[in-house]
Amino acid sequence: EGMALPQRIFPSEKICMDWQQRQRPGAGLFNLGNTCYINVILQCLTYTPPLANYLLSHKHSQSCQQQGFCMMCTMEAHVRKVLCSSGTAILPGAVLKDLKFIGEKFEYGRQENTYEFLRCTLSAMHRACLSARHNLDVSSQETTIIHRIFRGFMKIRVTCLSCHAVVDSYKAFLDVSLDIRAASSLITVLEDCVTPKQLDQKECFRCSKCKKQVAVSEKVTFHHAPRVLTLCLERADQWTGTKISKFVEYPEYLDLRPYMSDTAGEPLLYSLYAIVVHSGDTCLEGHFFCYTKASNGLWYKMDDESVENCDIHTVLGQQAYLLFYAR
Repeated sequence: EGMALPQRIFPSEKICMDWQQRQRPGAGLFNLGNTCYINVILQCLTYTPPLANYLLSHKHSQSCQQQGFCMMCTMEAHVRKVLCSSGTAILPGAVLKDLKFIGEKFEYGRQENTYEFLRCTLSAMHRACLSARHNLDVSSQETTIIHRIFRGFMKIRVTCLSCHAVVDSYKAFLDVSLDIRAASSLITVLEDCVTPKQLDQKECFRCSKCKKQVAVSEKVTFHHAPRVLTLCLERADQWTGTKISKFVEYPEYLDLRPYMSDTAGEPLLYSLYAIVVHSGDTCLEGHFFCYTKASNGLWYKMDDESVENCDIHTVLGQQAYLLFYAR
């Protein structure tokens, strides 16, 4: 639908959404001072089944030609070490040592935003997949294992309210950030997202058919659903900067079909497998911890070196900041 097809595809390994190995949860992660924002993302990615399956297969490291730091090799070694160290806590030393390669702004010992660390980590893993391949077109670059797991597409449909001409555009995403200021649940947030919004002439939209500035309506829908859907419930008020400390209900199972461009197809069912929670009065300080679903099907609260069993009712009762759903 107007998007270029890749000229060359990366090796199309079968992506398995179910755990290949079932076991108890792995190790907790030591906090060396303001490193909780790193620990929660490492744990959530460790318990992302399709990513963990791929990393545990050693497929990347067996063919990696990267000189120096490689985020894929680092994560491969980290996930293997965590899952083989059940009942203990380990130090994510390789990640801490090479923070600057993950994101230039990250500084060891300083509290950072965990959502930004997630985005930079996925970007670093994506770059690592591209390291040995040169002169790839953009669409081919987007066929790495990271994009095949996390990437989706949004469709933005702009309709001229004067002549009803329609213009569609598409935007790729690895995660979706959601405004929760007026919301009581994830469902109401998603419903609001796909509701057409009227924009006036001040938005500077020039209709190609009318040949003038016009009022338009804009509708945003999910066009291609990712295998793993990562949602950020924006806890920092964009106007005041204060933390939005309220409970926003979210389901264990989510059907994305009502929010797709094509709402008539079969259900697109997702299952919650990890969440990140921020505790503290402001977004600039405080503490991050997470809840993840291990390969044995049980939920655990992971708070730095502590790994404790919990139930789904506890998980669903949190002031979630990040939500991870898998197809």
